Amino acid sequence: APCILEMLGQFNPDSEAMSTCKKARAKSTSVVSSDRLSSLPPEIKGDILSRLNVEEAVRTSTLSSTWRDAWTNMPKIFLRDGNFARTKFVTLVDMVLSLHKGTVEKFDISGSKTYHDEFGRWMLMLSRRSPRSIIMELKSEPGYRIPSCLFSMGDLEFLHLQNCIISLPLVFQGFKRLTRLSLKSFSSTDMDIQNLISFCPVLSYLELASFEGINHLTVQAPKLKLLYVVGDVEDINFDAPNLEVAALFLDQKAIAHHSDPTALHKESYAKQLVGSLSDIKTLAITGFLLRYLSKGCILTKLPAVFARLENIYLAICFGDQRQFLAACSLFQNAPNLKKLDFWSQSLSTWDQDQARIKEFTVQVQLDHLVTASVQGFRGLDCEVDFVAKLLSWAPALEELKIEWKGKTECSMVLAKLLALPRVSPRAKVIVTF
Repeated sequence: APCILEMLGQFNPDSEAMSTCKKARAKSTSVVSSDRLSSLPPEIKGDILSRLNVEEAVRTSTLSSTWRDAWTNMPKIFLRDGNFARTKFVTLVDMVLSLHKGTVEKFDISGSKTYHDEFGRWMLMLSRRSPRSIIMELKSEPGYRIPSCLFSMGDLEFLHLQNCIISLPLVFQGFKRLTRLSLKSFSSTDMDIQNLISFCPVLSYLELASFEGINHLTVQAPKLKLLYVVGDVEDINFDAPNLEVAALFLDQKAIAHHSDPTALHKESYAKQLVGSLSDIKTLAITGFLLRYLSKGCILTKLPAVFARLENIYLAICFGDQRQFLAACSLFQNAPNLKKLDFWSQSLSTWDQDQARIKEFTVQVQLDHLVTASVQGFRGLDCEVDFVAKLLSWAPALEELKIEWKGKTECSMVLAKLLALPRVSPRAKVIVTF
């Protein structure tokens, strides 16, 4: 009754009866909420906890007795040192790994503080939980040496390591279930990386970026579909018959290793590399590799036809005739090319063979090309000349998008671009700023 009178404005809220009413109502609500939380099925609790970081998940133990140990069965563990003091973060990680009772589907740890003394202990405790996915991004130098216990985790399906030293144990059975491997800012050896990759029979995704100690990279992976390599290597050998996407961004130092054209054998590294990629659908390479492909000769024929190649991304200097002609050779051998993306790079000391593109009489048939883009466009004559060539080669072209990055007045350049003849009646030239 007092509650009803309060709602009608006919009751003094300061009365003792009203106070009793409020307390009773609050207690009732609390009991109902507690009962609802306590009665949630385990899978719902697990889903809730999987959306929290570990610190927040541990705090749920105060909700009720049924939640006290719920976090110890959470399938996904996310650990970030963030604003934690180092000692508190170490205590948290130790507690989580020692008290966790269930299967770990995903273990994700990152931090900027130094944990070299604890890292081996953490990996040993983690190995006893049979994780399926590991993401490790501990950024403090020097790199973290990966202990042998990690290489015994036979249930791994996803492995991402950053800032680490990889040395395989003498006995390595491989990762039989691993489908995705990502290694960044790491050091290793030719043999260890070759064995690591080849002992992953169902590997479909491989990323190797910013590495040291690898001179001759061998990728033997029968199920591999996507390969991403950024780094300094002298050569790369592929045995990946199902490869569909290859992104190769080799450092300038790597190309310098073979800067002497006379040092290349007839069946050169470049031709072997290109020939091994003949079945891919998407290719991304840098201008340095383009120059590498053309060392010793101006390529007019490549050792393979890329019948399945539909998408190409090139970081290229249009002012370097070697890069331009090597790119043309690539286009000529990709009869089903549908999409082209370019990143225009500035002229460097490497680019000494300069000539106006419009002076070349080379003709390329891009019969199936539908869309193209040029990023980093600065309005240089060589860039405008290339756009003119592209518009004259592609009878099915529908859109050419140009991202303007020039620092000078663009009106005259834009007028030139819009006035260029087009072999495709549907071709639209779109310039963005």
